[in-house]
Amino acid sequence: MEINENSGCNSDGGLNTLIYQEDLEDNEQYLSHPNSNQNRQQDNKLTDNHLTIDDTEHIENEMNKLQDTYKTAIETMKGAKKQLDSEMSRQTLTNWELQHQTKRQDKNVAQIDQLTQSIASMKSRLPMINDGCRHCPPGWFSINSVCYFFAFSNFAGSRTWQKAREYCQMHGGDLVVIDSKDKENSTINVLLTNNANSASTDGFWIGLRYFPEEESWKWLDGTALVEGYWNDGEPNDSSGDREPCAAVYPRENFFEAWSSVGCGLKKKLICEKAPTSIN
Repeated sequence: MEINENSGCNSDGGLNTLIYQEDLEDNEQYLSHPNSNQNRQQDNKLTDNHLTIDDTEHIENEMNKLQDTYKTAIETMKGAKKQLDSEMSRQTLTNWELQHQTKRQDKNVAQIDQLTQSIASMKSRLPMINDGCRHCPPGWFSINSVCYFFAFSNFAGSRTWQKAREYCQMHGGDLVVIDSKDKENSTINVLLTNNANSASTDGFWIGLRYFPEEESWKWLDGTALVEGYWNDGEPNDSSGDREPCAAVYPRENFFEAWSSVGCGLKKKLICEKAPTSIN
């Protein structure tokens, strides 16, 4: 009986052992199930955290690259601005120098004009020096190595063309022959300069007259007129009973300074002659 009871107890104990093991397995499964979910969640979080860190590092790398590029661009821009400022400074200096040189040039041109006028004025008063000293008589002008007498004052008076020529011949010359533009210009300049303070617009006889039979104007030596400096409407070859002769007037436009006048009228005169030598 005791043996049977022990056996029974053993049987119950084996069954209980099996039930206990099953419960343990169930419990382990139960316990292991939430743990597995939690582990997976933690793994997912770790995975998420790992991706975020990678992204952050990538962004930081890109930001560093951008910052380096920005710094390089800033340095390049600073260099370009510095070079531009330097070029602008040089350009400003160049502009200042150009203005300075322009002022100097304008001043030099003015001085040259003044000197040219002074030289021309002195030349008209200096005697000719060639093969000894030559000079013009008192009251005569020396222009381009020729002596000229302008009858400005009333001392010489006004005369007819023929009487004016005789007066010039009496003083070793003749009425002036104006056969070039330069000579015309010089003559008018003297007339304008010496009549500046006078309201006189009287004409001055020159050595030119009209020959009706030949229908031409000729100089004293018989040379035909090539270029004249007549006023508008001149020459008036038709003077009625008066034979026309030429007179020059103090007009600023020396290209229109001549007029045809009756030779019998009285005008002032201009004589010319060669300078005399001083031994």
